[in-house]
Amino acid sequence: MENNQPLADILRPNNLADYVGQEHILGPGKILEQMLKHQSLSSLIFWGPPGVGKTTLAQIIANNIQAKFIASSAVLIGVADIKKIAQVAAQDLEFFKTKTILFLDEIHRFNKGQQDVLLPYVERGTLILIGATTENPSFSLNSALLSRCRVLTLKSLSDLDLAKILKRALNDKKFGYATKKIKINKKAESMLIDFAGGDARSLLTALEIAVVGKNNSTLQETDIKEAIQSSILYYDKNGEEHYNIISALHKCLRDSDADAALYWLARMLEAGEDPLYIARRLIRFACEDVGIADSYALVMAVAAKDALHFIGLPEGKLALAETVVYLAKTKKSNALYTAYTQAAVDAQNTSALGVPLVLRNAPTKLMKELGYGKNYKYAPNSNIEEIKNQQHWPDKLPPKKYL
Repeated sequence: MENNQPLADILRPNNLADYVGQEHILGPGKILEQMLKHQSLSSLIFWGPPGVGKTTLAQIIANNIQAKFIASSAVLIGVADIKKIAQVAAQDLEFFKTKTILFLDEIHRFNKGQQDVLLPYVERGTLILIGATTENPSFSLNSALLSRCRVLTLKSLSDLDLAKILKRALNDKKFGYATKKIKINKKAESMLIDFAGGDARSLLTALEIAVVGKNNSTLQETDIKEAIQSSILYYDKNGEEHYNIISALHKCLRDSDADAALYWLARMLEAGEDPLYIARRLIRFACEDVGIADSYALVMAVAAKDALHFIGLPEGKLALAETVVYLAKTKKSNALYTAYTQAAVDAQNTSALGVPLVLRNAPTKLMKELGYGKNYKYAPNSNIEEIKNQQHWPDKLPPKKYL
């Protein structure tokens, strides 16, 4: 093997027998197993987190149905390239009866126009498209392309799956570390698997770093710590995970679980999320989910935003943390939110109704002559009954009860 070839690439399996994970689509009777068994493969979108075998599975499928396999990334290929590939694919299908699989990694990076170029080739069967994405296809792919593909969700690998992959890496004589006689103790193995978080590529990359310069030795926890010390938290500020985590924070606040809310806050902050984005969401929560149950919650949320501007990071993290704990522990009420929503509906449906004359200001003589403000009762100088009976609604809109 080449010295610059990553271990994750070297150990990439070439057949289903060596493929680990995704039994929910590859097991007996499951959808992909049936497609391969009957050689009736349709265009597919593989949606799942990094390092779970999307690219590998696409290559194995191509080998299984004896198709021509062209792999690229949406960041490296353009419309002209797709047209050339499709032209050759049409000729191969017509003259040699050979199918062509076009595998596009990060297909979510294609814009709508680029995605549309794929449509006629997928529709006619000129190309079998297999797209891979870590983003929710419902948001990142247009409906026309989605309707022509089957979306298959790939899951994060289990600890047992990762243990199998690690075992192969250590015991494989041709591609792994069997010749170097590398072993790993149980605690170090658990640490490595925990770090990988269901991502085989992360596991193998960390292992590759840990074994550098070692022969005939057993990896310890210190070796794994050294290998993973500069790891980056998995968090895509522009992708679905961004919205998943802010949703988790929001729901934990609503459920008054301060500890869980702090955890999700830390997940965002430590991964580099814009703290002002979080502050904006906390202000919204204070208005929408706490509301009039505790009006001081809004003061707290706005103060956290001001504190961030004043002292910056990392100190500003504690201002957000204090607000998160306060919002989680305080009483909740959506009465203000529902009240305004109902008022907004009525406002939209009755926008042509004028303001009652009694409520209008009369800064000019003409306005006074027209009756603006006539018989208005000034609250500090009037009794409760007079104020209660004063008209506050348009003439044709009966008084409503929102709160």
